[in-house]
Amino acid sequence: MAPARGPSRRMQKQGPPAPLDESRIGGKRKLAAPTNGAVKKQKKVGASRIVKANNPGGSKYSANSAGKASPRGSFKPQEREAKPLKPLMVDVAEVDDLSDQSGGAEDGNAGMDEGLSGVDAAVVFDLDGDELGSDADDFANALSASEDEEVVDSDQEVQKGVWSEDDDSDGEEALTAANIAGLSQRLDRQQAEVKADAEAELADDALQTNIAPADLDMDDETEGGRTSKLAPDLQLLRTRITETVRVLSNFKELRDPARSRAEYTEAVLRDICAYYGYSPYLAERLFSLFPPQEALAFFDANETPRPMVIRTNTLRTHRRDLAHTLINRGVSLEPVGKWSKVGLQVYESQVPLGATPEYLAGHYILQAASSFLPVMALAPQEHERCLDMAAAPGGKTTHIAALMKNTGCIFANDASKDRSRGLIGNIHRLGVKNTIVCNYSALEFPRVMGGFDRVLLDAPCSGTGVIAKDPSVKTNKTSDDFLRLPHLQKQLLLAAIDSVDHASKTGGYIVYSTCSVMVEENEQVVQYALNKRPNVRLVSTGLIFGKEGFTKYQSKRFHPSMKETRRYYPHAFNVDGFFVSKFKKVGPTPADAVKAQGTPAEQARVSNAAAGIEKCVISGDLDAAVGADEVDEDGSAILNGFGGWDDEEDAVYIERNLKKHLRRKGIDPKASKSKAVRALDPKKATGGISVAEIEEKRKDDERTVVE
Repeated sequence: MAPARGPSRRMQKQGPPAPLDESRIGGKRKLAAPTNGAVKKQKKVGASRIVKANNPGGSKYSANSAGKASPRGSFKPQEREAKPLKPLMVDVAEVDDLSDQSGGAEDGNAGMDEGLSGVDAAVVFDLDGDELGSDADDFANALSASEDEEVVDSDQEVQKGVWSEDDDSDGEEALTAANIAGLSQRLDRQQAEVKADAEAELADDALQTNIAPADLDMDDETEGGRTSKLAPDLQLLRTRITETVRVLSNFKELRDPARSRAEYTEAVLRDICAYYGYSPYLAERLFSLFPPQEALAFFDANETPRPMVIRTNTLRTHRRDLAHTLINRGVSLEPVGKWSKVGLQVYESQVPLGATPEYLAGHYILQAASSFLPVMALAPQEHERCLDMAAAPGGKTTHIAALMKNTGCIFANDASKDRSRGLIGNIHRLGVKNTIVCNYSALEFPRVMGGFDRVLLDAPCSGTGVIAKDPSVKTNKTSDDFLRLPHLQKQLLLAAIDSVDHASKTGGYIVYSTCSVMVEENEQVVQYALNKRPNVRLVSTGLIFGKEGFTKYQSKRFHPSMKETRRYYPHAFNVDGFFVSKFKKVGPTPADAVKAQGTPAEQARVSNAAAGIEKCVISGDLDAAVGADEVDEDGSAILNGFGGWDDEEDAVYIERNLKKHLRRKGIDPKASKSKAVRALDPKKATGGISVAEIEEKRKDDERTVVE
């Protein structure tokens, strides 16, 4: 075996400790393990002293497990006077506490207690059996004082002066039984100060914003008669909206007896306008369409855009092949639903979908899922003649062509010439060959061309179903828009019905659709068509999903067949708000039916009634003696021919107006033989009375007056 290591220099200086007390060797004292690096060092120092105590002779061999000689050599113990051991890192109060816990022993073991007082209280004494040997091995390999100062733990930093007497840091003060009460009180004071600072900061913020939670009441709209200019608290508004909607959903049990339903509704509408940004008029109209809970879901859905959807062009490819190609390009997609065989919903794309080779080759078109529905309801057949009255930008027209497999004939009309250019571009890109593009007012189509098997009218509307796509609808729609647009939609629907051939063997259908959820643009327009065209009936749309149309709304009542129409909402089906209805024409349009305003027949009737040549309208109650032939919409009697008027007096008025007309054109009215006068055919205009006869009669009347 290698020679044992001699005593360390530290042991040479301070001398061996007093012998141990045999009665206290078997005891164990375990306290909380220290977490400080300096304590770890102290533990090693204390252990080395214990080893020295067990080897008082300063044996040549060190008590390590390997039994190897020290590479630093052996050292002779020097004959030097023993100095008292200076306590290392020991608090006086801690030493007193340890001495009190020792049971007050005053025998010869006091020297040993003094020697162990330098060891930290956290050191665990285990001197029984083999445990002493294992600890001694670890302690024997400990570095000397000079070497230990240069070693740093990988997960700890060396803290210098932590145990200095001059350092009175509270965070590093040892916790003992004597000072635990003081430290606890100090910690309580610190927490109280932090809490007080936080409350003062909150009070300061509330003072700066001039808002207190207690002041935000449901009825508090103004401050001092003036509307508050401060930004609304969105979180508070949301909470208040949710609570009010909950009360309205179960009004009988949750209501406040002091508040009526109208007050609750007014309060929630005011909050909706502030939270979502709607105008008061539109918020009220939309809120009245649904139950309170569903209305809130509708407003929330309008804040989120609908998923991007593409429609496969079956004239050029199949949906499966298109899906595989786009997936290879980094597009994440899946079928839009079981109700469509050509739609693909896109979740994520690594490439712009409007610039891929497949898009440029016409394999697909970007189209909203709700735009599939009117064409699916129309269900065009091959070799038919179809009309799309408002075709731009061409999504529905090309869908119709794909269903017809490029057979038959499609007339794609749009009143805007600029939008028609985009329509032509999509038709060419998608390979449609059976479509004729025209630029007419849709009201002219019964005169331009009729006899169609099927007609699709996707009427212009307010866009209240696509608010997520166009948020400007929230504020730019007024009550005038919901009077003007329904009037146009009614006339367009009448023109569409008149353009269909009722005797078609395969068709005779009209589909009316809008991207609006308002009753004025949907059910009321359909009811108007049913009233004015007794030769049409509402039939099933053939769509497998969607909510039924209203048969009653507020004070309005509609035909029971209105259940055949379908409504679509963003919160219910994750598509744009839409309305779809389908008519079947079962007979010819009656000759005396009211024509759509703008059609040639209606224009002729209006002009004739204004000129007083063919018809005359008498407002007021009907007179049986007059013999009215029919009654107009407003209760006025429309009479055929003249009755009870003086023809000569009328001739004078006609002549006067004729002369005014000639003067505007720069023609002398007295030049009765001029070509301009003869071109006007005055005999026809005056009912067979010539200008000369009128002039002679006028002169006679003047002589009579003079006489």
